[in-house]
Amino acid sequence: MSQNDPHNAAEAAEETTLPHGAAARRGPFRAGERVQLTDDRGRMNTITLTPGTAYHTHKGFLNHDSLIGKAEGSMVHSNVGQQYQALRPLLSDFVLSMPRGAAVVYPKDAGQIITMGDIYPGARVVEAGVGSGALSISLLRAVGDSGYLHSFERRQEFADIARGNVETIFDGPHPAWKISLGDFQDEVVAQEAPGSIDRVVLDMLAPWECLDAVATVLAPGGVWINYVATVTQLSRTAEAIRADGRFTEPDAWESMVRGWHLEGLAVRPDHRMVAHTGFLMVTRRLADGVTGMPLKRRASKTDFAEEDLNAWTPAAVGERSVSDKKLRRAARDASSTVQTRRNISSAEADEAHDTLPEH
Repeated sequence: MSQNDPHNAAEAAEETTLPHGAAARRGPFRAGERVQLTDDRGRMNTITLTPGTAYHTHKGFLNHDSLIGKAEGSMVHSNVGQQYQALRPLLSDFVLSMPRGAAVVYPKDAGQIITMGDIYPGARVVEAGVGSGALSISLLRAVGDSGYLHSFERRQEFADIARGNVETIFDGPHPAWKISLGDFQDEVVAQEAPGSIDRVVLDMLAPWECLDAVATVLAPGGVWINYVATVTQLSRTAEAIRADGRFTEPDAWESMVRGWHLEGLAVRPDHRMVAHTGFLMVTRRLADGVTGMPLKRRASKTDFAEEDLNAWTPAAVGERSVSDKKLRRAARDASSTVQTRRNISSAEADEAHDTLPEH
């Protein structure tokens, strides 16, 4: 089929109008992309398709070439007949299996952050605590190509891991994403104009330290949503917001997800569930000069003892330190898929150039 074929032209025009990364989620499997293989016992493994290589297990091997070009949802067999179901990983699968240097925000929490934080297409959003980029991916999908997400991270290693994971799932850099290094409360006021941000999402140990910065950049009516791990963090953040007076009364909750076993008449809850992962708290910015309405019934105790103030430290909340070696390895893993795609695309371009007729 010639390049001037109307069908080809229509497909090319459609790809240019699709949101960033959408084209990579459609069509047959291509070299360089990640594919999720599920065996007959429901065990899943994710591989990156590379021409000329194979996926090896104790039940034989599966050539990557046998998957490249096949439709998504195909069934393939290893050299000894082991059957696999091949699909592209869903976002929920990807974030739980991607390279990481820090704990990820679980899909159940990311979904609620998007909905309860009212993250909409075209929104201007800032986030702090990028970690491995799981929440950044969900936020970028929500704001779309016309939106804006500015992520702040204190450690270069985490930023590298997040960048690799974002570029992997979006098949390259996302046009709406900017990532900066440094402390959020210092950098956000230096880089964002007052009242220019629609939504703020913080995943950090001490969000109450960012009150002034959030109040400065957040537009009136804008939403501030926090993700914290402990009751002490939750309480201290809520009391700081109330004392500040520039925000509405905060709302807080947690979510728990329990799967169900479905097999014939044996329909029952699963023995395992995704229970507490963190608390979510949302509040909104009031107009300048307006003070939040006080509670009609005040809590009996709002002052924090020294023991309370120290309860949110990394050691107290059980946060494990991550070695530099592990972070470097995760950063290499996160960028490896993107680099593989680039190498394959470059090789295909060279091959196509070599096959062009000479004039």
